[in-house]
Amino acid sequence: MVVHAEIRMVHRGGSKINFREPVITHDSRYSVNVYSTSTEEYVHDLQGHTDLVTGVVLNPSNHLQVYSCSADGTVRLWDFTDAILIKSVLITASCDFFVVAQQNELFQLVAVHLPHSGDQEVEARELSAVLCDVSHHPGAASFGREGEYIAAVKGLQLEVFFFKKQKSYRFSLKSGMKKGAKNAFTCVSCHPKEDCIATGHEDGKIRMWRNFNQKKEYTYSTLHWHHGAVNTLCFTPEGTNLLSGGIESVLVHWHYTQENQKDFLPRLGAAITHIAVSPDGSLFCTSHSDNKITIIQSCVKVSAVIQGLVKGDGVWTNLIIDPRSKALVLNGKPGHLQFYSLHHDKQLYNLDIVQQEYIHEEGLDQFEVVKAAFDARGDWLATVEERRKKGAELEINLKLWAYDELTQSFVLNTTVTAPHEDRITAMFFSPSPETTMLVTTSLDGHFKAWLLADHSDANAEGFWACDFVGGYHLLKPGCCSFSADGSLLSVGFQEVVTVWSPASWELLTTLSQPPGAIRDLCFGRLSCSKYLLGASTKNQLCCWNLLTCSLEWSTPMDVSLLQTDPLSENIAAFCSQSGSSDLFVFKPSEPRPLYSQKALCTGKVQHAVFAPRDQMLESCEERTQWLNRSQLYFLTQHMLMVDDSVAVTPFYLLLGKHRGQQLEKQEALTNPMAERTQLPQGSIAIKELLHTPAHVLPSASFLCAMFVRSLLISSSSARLYTVRLESNSDPLTFSTFCYVTFSDPLLSTLL
Repeated sequence: MVVHAEIRMVHRGGSKINFREPVITHDSRYSVNVYSTSTEEYVHDLQGHTDLVTGVVLNPSNHLQVYSCSADGTVRLWDFTDAILIKSVLITASCDFFVVAQQNELFQLVAVHLPHSGDQEVEARELSAVLCDVSHHPGAASFGREGEYIAAVKGLQLEVFFFKKQKSYRFSLKSGMKKGAKNAFTCVSCHPKEDCIATGHEDGKIRMWRNFNQKKEYTYSTLHWHHGAVNTLCFTPEGTNLLSGGIESVLVHWHYTQENQKDFLPRLGAAITHIAVSPDGSLFCTSHSDNKITIIQSCVKVSAVIQGLVKGDGVWTNLIIDPRSKALVLNGKPGHLQFYSLHHDKQLYNLDIVQQEYIHEEGLDQFEVVKAAFDARGDWLATVEERRKKGAELEINLKLWAYDELTQSFVLNTTVTAPHEDRITAMFFSPSPETTMLVTTSLDGHFKAWLLADHSDANAEGFWACDFVGGYHLLKPGCCSFSADGSLLSVGFQEVVTVWSPASWELLTTLSQPPGAIRDLCFGRLSCSKYLLGASTKNQLCCWNLLTCSLEWSTPMDVSLLQTDPLSENIAAFCSQSGSSDLFVFKPSEPRPLYSQKALCTGKVQHAVFAPRDQMLESCEERTQWLNRSQLYFLTQHMLMVDDSVAVTPFYLLLGKHRGQQLEKQEALTNPMAERTQLPQGSIAIKELLHTPAHVLPSASFLCAMFVRSLLISSSSARLYTVRLESNSDPLTFSTFCYVTFSDPLLSTLL
């Protein structure tokens, strides 16, 4: 029989790929987690850990295997080419494995003895502490001279432990020997052949330590180029060169025998956080603060870039969907918008909005993109950038961008300096096909309508100009929304909801509502277009009938966010309660919700968006039909990306996979912008079966019997399964997204 999986939320993408140092395989084809270094293609991931993965290293005795360690307390051995788990806390030969473990408030470097065993899961009992107080940060420890000793740095102290002598030596620096000096250690790397240790420091200096096998006669020389802290150091496999990186976005190539000679690879785009070198020294790999991995051919040129979702200082633009590419658009690098494919977990491109060089200087006020909006066809993009100088007025620029078919990107058309006298609170394009109009609201007490006008010169492009300025009794507008056909505009002026006609700019009516300022407005769509919904700060959700200009219904709800589905009548409401968020999906015309989920996620939902599907799904369950046309993505303060589960068939249990990776690759080649459309679960199971190595499959007779039983439908399969989502987020977790679908388990693979 089919195993029915409860509804759950699992990781989808947008991971922090720069969290730890990358690893390049011996053939220089893959970097883990697992990407092709030549095509930048995501190959697969290694799933099995139940907590944060804290480190990855190649198996020195088998170049096709890799170890991983995790905060779940396990060390796992993988075949990374086929994504198969081989051992858990065990390797084929008895040897020592070194991990950093937390003991109370301290971190210790511990040697773990892994015994001989043929079992896949083995408990390691023999532990011995090597260093008792080490830093848990990456790059704070390094093995030297083929594992004869290990060097670790923390604060102002360098400690070297020799394994044969079982003796350690400690070397300390003063907090500042000279004015402006910051001697604290940041990273360490040991020479692979000689007794030399390179350490990086907060003031940008690199120290080369020698004669450290005794306490009194140690020496060090100093190299200095970085103006900020040295984030990472790495020797090449033969030790002929030392690589360093920091905030300058420059890979520095030091010659070991001629320390004063150095080469540079500049303009890598963001601060370097990690450096790795392939075993043959042919490829260098740098991780960057903008969640990017760069593949470099022997410090000469960049050969590939693996770009993940960029973590900015905040998502001020909300989450918006590009109507053309169906990509998610939000803040990326400073002054940029990133276009990110939700279905392929890949950044498509960056759009430079501010068009000014970003200066990496702490405390410097620079322009930031705070608002963005697309028109219905994706022909126009509007952005707002602002900067507030210390002791000066707020600077605001409104920019209108036209889509260029030739370059397949947006080109700046109009810049409006100081479009409002105070911060812009909302911005929307009119969906009406008869006119191209943009409306902005501001804390200066006005909303403005901007129209695209034709230029007198027939050969010149149109330009944008202000067509109308509106207000209401000197109140400040905080939100606005257009009706689905663009015939009405609602603007919330503190506690008053106003409804305007964009055709004549006549104030049609004002709507009464319970006390509290309006913080979100949205119109119903399709058959519910006569309704207008608003959420107030007094924890009220109100629905007005625009035909009767009366309150249709209201309910006490602390709605943090309202989001409409552009392809249906459905509206999603997120409510904050007791440190978690609840989800309600409903139609304005019906009193009962189509779907509700308590404690959907921890934290407050800050942004959400419905992403349309390329192909409508067929679903007979009323409670799941709201997912047939769209998928719901949302962003919380914990910034965790989740996904719907698939129905777990026997084939999925046997193969240990939950995604049709081959199907995904083929579709990506034919239509890289398209969302992956799931096939029926039987087809996916067969495809998984055909693409799985035969030596890991059970016998054919066993599979055949299970396959026949999987086609039988249980009489209880019509129930809707729900489960409470529990998220244990780490403070270092990268800014990612959530989407969730809920369905009958029998139909879950269709979602």
